[in-house]
Amino acid sequence: MSDSSIQIGVFLIVTVLIAFVTYLHCKNKGHRETNQTKEYFLAGGGLAWYFVAGSITLTNLSTDQLVGMNGNQMALLSLWEFSAVIGLIVLAKVFLPIYYRFNCTTTTELLEIRYNNKHIRAVISILFFLGSALIFCPAVIYSGALFMQKMFNIETQFVSITIGSSEFVVDMMIIYISAIFGIVGALYAIVGGLRAVAVSDTYSGVILLIMALVVVFLALDKIDYSFAGIPAERLTLIGNDESPIPWHTLLTGMIFIQMFYWGTNQVITQRAMAAPNIKEAQKGVFAAAGIRLLIVPAIIVIPGIVSYKLYGDIGDAAYGTIVGDLLPTYLSGLFAAAMAAAVLTTFNSNLNSATALYVCDVHHAYFNKTPNVQKLSGIVTAIMTLLALALVMVYAQADSIINLIQQLYGLLSMPILSVFILGLAFKNVHATAGLFSVIFGVILYFLLSFEVSPFFQPFGLHFIHLMFITLVSCLTLALLLNWALFGQRPEFHWVGNETETQVFG
Repeated sequence: MSDSSIQIGVFLIVTVLIAFVTYLHCKNKGHRETNQTKEYFLAGGGLAWYFVAGSITLTNLSTDQLVGMNGNQMALLSLWEFSAVIGLIVLAKVFLPIYYRFNCTTTTELLEIRYNNKHIRAVISILFFLGSALIFCPAVIYSGALFMQKMFNIETQFVSITIGSSEFVVDMMIIYISAIFGIVGALYAIVGGLRAVAVSDTYSGVILLIMALVVVFLALDKIDYSFAGIPAERLTLIGNDESPIPWHTLLTGMIFIQMFYWGTNQVITQRAMAAPNIKEAQKGVFAAAGIRLLIVPAIIVIPGIVSYKLYGDIGDAAYGTIVGDLLPTYLSGLFAAAMAAAVLTTFNSNLNSATALYVCDVHHAYFNKTPNVQKLSGIVTAIMTLLALALVMVYAQADSIINLIQQLYGLLSMPILSVFILGLAFKNVHATAGLFSVIFGVILYFLLSFEVSPFFQPFGLHFIHLMFITLVSCLTLALLLNWALFGQRPEFHWVGNETETQVFG
């Protein structure tokens, strides 16, 4: 039997085994659940802490992280992971008690409760939905396809595609692999709901973390644990002004990026809100924080740094190349299966969460309070999958997939975080003032951060600084509009200190 046959055989066996074990765990669960929405989107409130931890970890940790972070080929990118620990602690101690207190299905439900306005809930849900549909879904299946192509040494097949005035040079093999990920991931999300997603996350996550650590040690052994010859700027954790993460950005926008992503982002918090109670949820989040602190930083930078020494500056191809070269055949098949599972679970996690936002926050409020949840979710999931596949060719043009994701998501993250901060920290803030500030924030960040704008990067500020400026500007504008247009004087009053009557009142 050839090496490639062994590799593909192990890959298929492990992939099917993960799906089968997930099916066995989920087949008798949720049948008695009368609330379709809670069962489909919150696993009937039945996720144990280890499934919460596993699902949070693997929803975030996928090929966009492993391929994108290692693609920068420098230690500095680990700062995203170290700072993420703070974001997870904020989720556990600040946001989760409030979500559980008001029995939220979506994070945006809290906004309706606080502002007493369903429209602000719907608008923010649509922004989250667009973030998943236009940014995360296409990015994760593209990076997954790129990894599989490099690891299995699949030949490229370039074609030129013209859309309007834009011409894209696309590797059709990337498109084909992306399509497989998209179809299988959509089926997972449609058939199984959050329970199947979380369980498969956890099983495949254990394999992925173990194999990723194996890659780290094999990579270090390949260079005899010597980083000699690697430029100092690729090994430092203190970034200068020209680096992807200048040190001073840790003092401004970085912490708020983490608060937004881990505390208000439906894709992450949905897993924590699916536990039986707040204690179980917090235990799962703290376990995820421990994994993020002790394991993740090493696996998302060391292989990339070693690949620089071995192959030079090869960008996003670094991780797939080094894994394909260093892992023995039987282990590479196992690792490919874990990576495929990571792609699928991150993809279907985004599908499931985005669908939850549409069904619970838009469809229920404006069209039909009692739809067939699974049928409606299937339609929305199919549309999102087709859109993600159409956008793969756009992401294939990026120099760095992870930097592109961070920059694009800045359009949404700080404006959305501003309305959460206003709603949780102040009383007497009009919903319309918050919505105006969100629209203003999206426009402001675009003008400051994208090269097509005449106001691009004023004073040479890094995009993380610009995210902080956007957040402060949104908060300031909302408070001014609240006073000038609506005649309401905001009062600082943390929602966690209020009774339910005070919150609704």
